[in-house]
Amino acid sequence: MKKINLTKNFNISGIVHGHWRLAEWNLSNQELLKLVEQTIELGITSFDHADIYGDYSCEELFGNALRLNRDLRKNIQIITKCGIKLKSHKHPERKIKYYDYSFNHIVNSVNSSLKNFGTDYIDLLLLHRPAPFFDPEEVAKAFSYLKENGKVLHFGVSNFNPVQFDMLNSYLDEKLVTNQVEISPYCLEHFENGNLDYLIKEKIKPMAWSPLAGGQLINPTDTKGKRLKKILSEIAVELNIKNVDQIAISWLLKHPARIIPVVGTGKIERIKNAVEAMEIKLNPEQWYKIYNASTGNELP
Repeated sequence: MKKINLTKNFNISGIVHGHWRLAEWNLSNQELLKLVEQTIELGITSFDHADIYGDYSCEELFGNALRLNRDLRKNIQIITKCGIKLKSHKHPERKIKYYDYSFNHIVNSVNSSLKNFGTDYIDLLLLHRPAPFFDPEEVAKAFSYLKENGKVLHFGVSNFNPVQFDMLNSYLDEKLVTNQVEISPYCLEHFENGNLDYLIKEKIKPMAWSPLAGGQLINPTDTKGKRLKKILSEIAVELNIKNVDQIAISWLLKHPARIIPVVGTGKIERIKNAVEAMEIKLNPEQWYKIYNASTGNELP
Protein backbone atom coordinates (compact mmCIF):
# COMPACT_ATOMS: atom_id res chain seq x y z
CA MET A 1 0.00 0.00 0.00
CA LYS A 2 1.22 3.46 -0.87
CA LYS A 3 2.23 5.51 2.16
CA ILE A 4 1.08 9.09 2.63
CA ASN A 5 3.74 11.56 3.69
CA LEU A 6 2.51 13.89 6.42
CA THR A 7 6.00 15.39 6.63
CA LYS A 8 9.24 14.71 4.78
CA ASN A 9 10.20 12.20 7.44
CA PHE A 10 6.87 10.79 8.61
CA ASN A 11 4.29 8.80 6.72
CA ILE A 12 1.25 6.71 7.52
CA SER A 13 -0.69 4.15 5.52
CA GLY A 14 -3.17 5.40 2.93
CA ILE A 15 -5.95 3.86 5.00
CA VAL A 16 -5.94 3.93 8.81
CA HIS A 17 -7.56 1.29 11.01
CA GLY A 18 -9.82 3.00 13.56
CA HIS A 19 -10.37 1.54 17.03
CA TRP A 20 -13.18 3.73 18.33
CA ARG A 21 -15.44 0.71 18.85
CA LEU A 22 -12.74 -1.83 19.70
CA ALA A 23 -14.36 -2.65 23.04
CA GLU A 24 -17.55 -3.67 21.20
CA TRP A 25 -15.75 -6.18 18.95
CA ASN A 26 -15.47 -8.62 21.87
CA LEU A 27 -12.11 -9.99 20.75
CA SER A 28 -9.68 -11.82 22.96
CA ASN A 29 -6.11 -10.52 23.09
CA GLN A 30 -5.04 -13.28 20.70
CA GLU A 31 -7.94 -12.57 18.32
CA LEU A 32 -7.13 -8.85 18.29
CA LEU A 33 -3.48 -9.60 17.66
CA LYS A 34 -4.47 -11.76 14.68
CA LEU A 35 -6.66 -8.93 13.33
CA VAL A 36 -3.79 -6.44 13.71
CA GLU A 37 -1.37 -8.81 11.97
CA GLN A 38 -3.82 -9.41 9.12
CA THR A 39 -4.35 -5.67 8.79
CA ILE A 40 -0.61 -5.07 8.57
CA GLU A 41 -0.34 -7.79 5.91
CA LEU A 42 -2.85 -5.79 3.86
CA GLY A 43 -0.57 -2.74 4.08
CA ILE A 44 -2.43 -0.84 6.79
CA THR A 45 0.16 0.04 9.42
CA SER A 46 -1.49 3.02 11.13
CA PHE A 47 -3.93 2.57 14.02
CA ASP A 48 -6.19 5.32 15.35
CA HIS A 49 -7.16 5.59 19.02
CA ALA A 50 -8.18 8.11 21.68
CA ASP A 51 -7.82 8.06 25.44
CA ILE A 52 -11.60 8.10 25.90
CA TYR A 53 -12.53 5.34 23.44
CA GLY A 54 -14.49 2.53 25.04
CA ASP A 55 -14.85 4.52 28.26
CA TYR A 56 -11.07 4.66 28.60
CA SER A 57 -10.54 0.99 27.70
CA CYS A 58 -9.54 0.69 24.02
CA GLU A 59 -5.93 1.82 24.30
CA GLU A 60 -5.24 -0.81 26.93
CA LEU A 61 -7.01 -3.53 24.94
CA PHE A 62 -4.82 -2.72 21.95
CA GLY A 63 -1.72 -2.63 24.14
CA ASN A 64 -2.53 -6.04 25.61
CA ALA A 65 -2.61 -7.49 22.09
CA LEU A 66 0.68 -5.81 21.15
CA ARG A 67 2.35 -7.27 24.22
CA LEU A 68 1.85 -10.72 22.67
CA ASN A 69 4.11 -9.71 19.77
CA ARG A 70 6.33 -6.80 20.75
CA ASP A 71 8.14 -6.87 17.41
CA LEU A 72 5.04 -5.35 15.78
CA ARG A 73 5.59 -1.97 17.42
CA LYS A 74 8.44 -0.95 15.13
CA ASN A 75 6.29 -1.63 12.06
CA ILE A 76 3.22 0.39 13.01
CA GLN A 77 2.20 3.98 13.71
CA ILE A 78 0.10 4.59 16.82
CA ILE A 79 -2.21 7.61 16.63
CA THR A 80 -4.15 8.72 19.69
CA LYS A 81 -6.04 11.75 20.97
CA CYS A 82 -6.54 13.67 24.18
CA GLY A 83 -8.43 16.64 25.56
CA ILE A 84 -11.94 15.36 26.31
CA LYS A 85 -12.83 14.52 29.91
CA LEU A 86 -15.83 12.21 30.07
CA LYS A 87 -18.18 11.58 32.95
CA SER A 88 -17.26 8.06 33.91
CA HIS A 89 -17.29 5.67 36.83
CA LYS A 90 -13.52 5.66 36.36
CA HIS A 91 -13.50 9.37 37.19
CA PRO A 92 -16.24 9.84 39.82
CA GLU A 93 -14.93 13.30 40.67
CA ARG A 94 -16.25 14.70 37.36
CA LYS A 95 -19.74 16.18 37.37
CA ILE A 96 -19.91 17.03 33.64
CA LYS A 97 -18.15 16.26 30.37
CA TYR A 98 -15.69 19.00 29.48
CA TYR A 99 -12.43 19.71 27.62
CA ASP A 100 -9.01 20.19 29.19
CA TYR A 101 -5.99 21.35 27.21
CA SER A 102 -3.83 22.34 30.14
CA PHE A 103 -0.16 21.35 30.19
CA ASN A 104 -0.77 18.90 33.02
CA HIS A 105 -3.70 17.15 31.40
CA ILE A 106 -2.05 16.75 28.00
CA VAL A 107 1.15 15.36 29.55
CA ASN A 108 -0.70 13.11 32.00
CA SER A 109 -2.94 11.83 29.23
CA VAL A 110 0.07 10.94 27.08
CA ASN A 111 1.77 9.21 30.00
CA SER A 112 -1.38 7.16 30.54
CA SER A 113 -1.58 6.30 26.82
CA LEU A 114 2.07 5.18 26.81
CA LYS A 115 1.34 2.87 29.73
CA ASN A 116 -1.82 1.54 28.07
CA PHE A 117 -0.06 0.78 24.79
CA GLY A 118 3.07 -0.57 26.46
CA THR A 119 5.27 1.70 24.35
CA ASP A 120 7.81 4.48 24.87
CA TYR A 121 6.40 6.85 22.25
CA ILE A 122 3.28 7.91 20.38
CA ASP A 123 3.79 8.47 16.66
CA LEU A 124 1.01 11.05 16.32
CA LEU A 125 -0.96 12.86 19.03
CA LEU A 126 -4.15 14.71 18.08
CA LEU A 127 -6.14 17.22 20.11
CA HIS A 128 -9.59 15.65 20.02
CA ARG A 129 -11.84 18.69 19.56
CA PRO A 130 -11.56 22.49 19.53
CA ALA A 131 -12.55 24.08 22.81
CA PRO A 132 -14.18 27.40 23.73
CA PHE A 133 -11.65 27.66 26.59
CA PHE A 134 -8.28 27.06 24.90
CA ASP A 135 -4.85 28.48 25.74
CA PRO A 136 -2.44 27.81 22.83
CA GLU A 137 0.56 28.72 24.98
CA GLU A 138 -0.29 25.87 27.35
CA VAL A 139 -0.66 23.46 24.44
CA ALA A 140 2.62 24.61 22.87
CA LYS A 141 4.40 24.13 26.20
CA ALA A 142 3.02 20.59 26.48
CA PHE A 143 3.90 19.71 22.89
CA SER A 144 7.47 20.97 23.33
CA TYR A 145 7.90 18.96 26.52
CA LEU A 146 6.55 15.77 24.94
CA LYS A 147 8.69 16.18 21.84
CA GLU A 148 11.89 16.95 23.77
CA ASN A 149 11.36 13.90 25.97
CA GLY A 150 10.68 11.59 23.01
CA LYS A 151 7.18 10.74 24.15
CA VAL A 152 5.39 12.08 21.04
CA LEU A 153 6.97 12.31 17.60
CA HIS A 154 4.34 14.36 15.73
CA PHE A 155 1.25 16.45 16.51
CA GLY A 156 -2.07 17.21 14.86
CA VAL A 157 -5.68 18.05 15.65
CA SER A 158 -9.15 16.68 15.07
CA ASN A 159 -12.34 18.56 14.15
CA PHE A 160 -10.60 21.98 13.95
CA ASN A 161 -11.62 24.64 11.43
CA PRO A 162 -8.99 26.65 9.48
CA VAL A 163 -8.92 29.56 11.93
CA GLN A 164 -8.48 27.23 14.91
CA PHE A 165 -5.78 25.29 13.06
CA ASP A 166 -3.87 28.47 12.15
CA MET A 167 -4.26 29.90 15.64
CA LEU A 168 -2.64 26.88 17.30
CA ASN A 169 0.00 26.49 14.60
CA SER A 170 1.17 30.08 15.14
CA TYR A 171 2.28 29.14 18.68
CA LEU A 172 4.07 25.90 17.79
CA ASP A 173 7.68 25.16 16.94
CA GLU A 174 6.66 21.67 15.77
CA LYS A 175 3.91 22.36 13.20
CA LEU A 176 0.68 20.37 13.03
CA VAL A 177 0.80 17.56 10.46
CA THR A 178 -2.89 16.69 9.97
CA ASN A 179 -6.50 17.43 10.86
CA GLN A 180 -8.82 14.47 11.40
CA VAL A 181 -12.37 15.51 10.49
CA GLU A 182 -15.63 13.83 9.54
CA ILE A 183 -15.76 13.36 5.76
CA SER A 184 -17.97 11.01 3.76
CA PRO A 185 -20.39 11.21 0.84
CA TYR A 186 -23.03 11.74 3.55
CA CYS A 187 -21.13 14.46 5.43
CA LEU A 188 -20.02 17.36 3.21
CA GLU A 189 -19.36 19.83 6.03
CA HIS A 190 -15.69 20.27 5.22
CA PHE A 191 -16.34 20.70 1.52
CA GLU A 192 -18.76 23.50 2.34
CA ASN A 193 -16.92 25.36 5.12
CA GLY A 194 -13.66 25.82 3.23
CA ASN A 195 -11.67 23.40 5.37
CA LEU A 196 -10.64 21.08 2.52
CA ASP A 197 -9.64 24.08 0.38
CA TYR A 198 -7.53 25.37 3.26
CA LEU A 199 -5.86 22.00 3.81
CA ILE A 200 -5.00 21.72 0.11
CA LYS A 201 -3.55 25.24 0.19
CA GLU A 202 -1.42 24.38 3.21
CA LYS A 203 -0.49 20.93 1.82
CA ILE A 204 -1.94 19.30 4.94
CA LYS A 205 -3.43 15.86 4.27
CA PRO A 206 -6.62 15.26 6.28
CA MET A 207 -7.78 12.06 7.90
CA ALA A 208 -11.47 11.21 7.52
CA TRP A 209 -13.33 9.69 10.43
CA SER A 210 -16.66 7.94 9.83
CA PRO A 211 -16.06 7.59 6.06
CA LEU A 212 -19.19 5.41 5.76
CA ALA A 213 -21.28 7.81 7.86
CA GLY A 214 -21.78 5.38 10.71
CA GLY A 215 -23.40 2.85 8.39
CA GLN A 216 -25.83 5.27 6.72
CA LEU A 217 -24.30 4.46 3.33
CA ILE A 218 -24.75 0.71 3.80
CA ASN A 219 -27.95 0.44 5.84
CA PRO A 220 -29.58 3.87 5.44
CA THR A 221 -32.36 4.99 7.75
CA ASP A 222 -33.21 8.37 6.20
CA THR A 223 -33.99 9.82 2.79
CA LYS A 224 -30.51 11.19 2.22
CA GLY A 225 -28.87 7.87 3.04
CA LYS A 226 -31.24 5.97 0.78
CA ARG A 227 -30.63 8.44 -2.05
CA LEU A 228 -26.89 7.99 -1.68
CA LYS A 229 -27.01 4.21 -1.48
CA LYS A 230 -29.04 4.12 -4.71
CA ILE A 231 -26.38 6.12 -6.59
CA LEU A 232 -23.51 4.21 -4.98
CA SER A 233 -25.17 0.95 -6.00
CA GLU A 234 -25.68 2.14 -9.58
CA ILE A 235 -22.03 3.13 -9.89
CA ALA A 236 -20.95 -0.17 -8.33
CA VAL A 237 -22.86 -1.98 -11.10
CA GLU A 238 -21.24 0.24 -13.75
CA LEU A 239 -17.78 -0.65 -12.43
CA ASN A 240 -18.57 -4.29 -11.68
CA ILE A 241 -17.93 -3.76 -7.97
CA LYS A 242 -19.83 -5.85 -5.44
CA ASN A 243 -19.71 -3.60 -2.39
CA VAL A 244 -21.07 -0.06 -2.14
CA ASP A 245 -18.71 0.71 0.74
CA GLN A 246 -15.83 0.41 -1.73
CA ILE A 247 -17.39 3.07 -3.95
CA ALA A 248 -17.75 5.41 -0.96
CA ILE A 249 -14.11 4.91 0.06
CA SER A 250 -12.89 5.39 -3.52
CA TRP A 251 -14.89 8.65 -3.68
CA LEU A 252 -12.83 9.99 -0.77
CA LEU A 253 -9.55 8.71 -2.15
CA LYS A 254 -10.09 10.42 -5.52
CA HIS A 255 -10.23 13.89 -3.98
CA PRO A 256 -7.09 16.03 -4.50
CA ALA A 257 -6.89 16.75 -0.77
CA ARG A 258 -5.47 13.21 -0.52
CA ILE A 259 -7.94 12.21 2.16
CA ILE A 260 -6.90 9.32 4.41
CA PRO A 261 -9.97 7.28 5.46
CA VAL A 262 -10.11 5.93 9.02
CA VAL A 263 -11.92 2.61 8.68
CA GLY A 264 -13.34 1.45 12.01
CA THR A 265 -14.34 -2.20 11.80
CA GLY A 266 -13.40 -5.42 13.52
CA LYS A 267 -14.18 -7.48 10.42
CA ILE A 268 -11.22 -8.31 8.22
CA GLU A 269 -13.49 -8.60 5.15
CA ARG A 270 -14.51 -4.95 5.52
CA ILE A 271 -10.88 -3.93 5.94
CA LYS A 272 -10.01 -5.84 2.75
CA ASN A 273 -12.83 -4.01 0.96
CA ALA A 274 -11.31 -0.67 1.95
CA VAL A 275 -7.88 -1.70 0.70
CA GLU A 276 -9.31 -2.92 -2.61
CA ALA A 277 -11.15 0.41 -2.99
CA MET A 278 -7.77 2.05 -3.54
CA GLU A 279 -7.70 0.46 -6.99
CA ILE A 280 -11.14 1.75 -8.05
CA LYS A 281 -11.04 4.71 -10.40
CA LEU A 282 -14.14 6.90 -10.45
CA ASN A 283 -14.49 9.32 -13.33
CA PRO A 284 -15.49 12.94 -12.60
CA GLU A 285 -19.11 12.35 -13.63
CA GLN A 286 -19.44 9.44 -11.21
CA TRP A 287 -17.82 11.47 -8.45
CA TYR A 288 -20.29 14.32 -8.97
CA LYS A 289 -23.27 11.96 -9.14
CA ILE A 290 -22.41 10.96 -5.57
CA TYR A 291 -21.88 14.58 -4.50
CA ASN A 292 -25.22 15.64 -5.99
CA ALA A 293 -26.98 12.71 -4.34
CA SER A 294 -25.70 13.97 -1.01
CA THR A 295 -26.87 17.56 -1.51
CA GLY A 296 -30.07 16.52 -3.27
CA ASN A 297 -29.42 19.12 -5.97
CA GLU A 298 -27.60 19.58 -9.21
CA LEU A 299 -24.60 21.89 -9.27
CA PRO A 300 -25.51 25.55 -9.89
